[in-house]
Amino acid sequence: MKTHAIVLHSGGMDSTVCLLKALASGRTVTSLGIDYGQKQLVELEYAKVQCERFGVPRKVLQIAWDQPRLRIPRDRKIADMKKGVAPTFLPGRNAVFLALACAEAGGVGAKEVWIGVNALDFSGYPDCRPAFVRAFQKMISAAIPKGPKIVTPLIHRTKPQIAREAYRRGLRRGEMWCCYRPVIAKVGIVPCGRCDACILHEHAWAKLGA
Repeated sequence: MKTHAIVLHSGGMDSTVCLLKALASGRTVTSLGIDYGQKQLVELEYAKVQCERFGVPRKVLQIAWDQPRLRIPRDRKIADMKKGVAPTFLPGRNAVFLALACAEAGGVGAKEVWIGVNALDFSGYPDCRPAFVRAFQKMISAAIPKGPKIVTPLIHRTKPQIAREAYRRGLRRGEMWCCYRPVIAKVGIVPCGRCDACILHEHAWAKLGA
């Protein structure tokens, strides 16, 4: 019997590559999105399209969350993004998302929960670090006896490495949503091109030369 994996999937590059790696591993995969009233809600539409393309069942959980208002910086250098906690860090987000994913996994009998956290976020996002993942695994193992294993296939990858993996699996830069400040234009909702996520995304693809 194939291992059933729940993949936290937002429609961005990291989570989409994570999803495709789970599929390539031969697992039975379910894409799990979280609608928490995020400004970049368009990401969920990208995830939906990706799931339709790759034939992956999709489920979206809706939660009411009175989030703190965050300052979204513009035009930062990549080196500056590694200093201190990122202004875009939403306290507790990955802990909440992983808890929901593990609860979903426990309910349907899935043995794994996959999440696309990666090395570039070590300094800026505390809940993307190996120490957090280890601590969460210990906690959830106590909370859900024989509960799911947390799998982080990209945790030691850089953004350019992840972009290379995305390209190898048939994805192109405009097919994933990576922006914190969506802009309404004549052609619809588009990335701002100036937030940290946009700059990192462009950097990754530029390094790839694609």
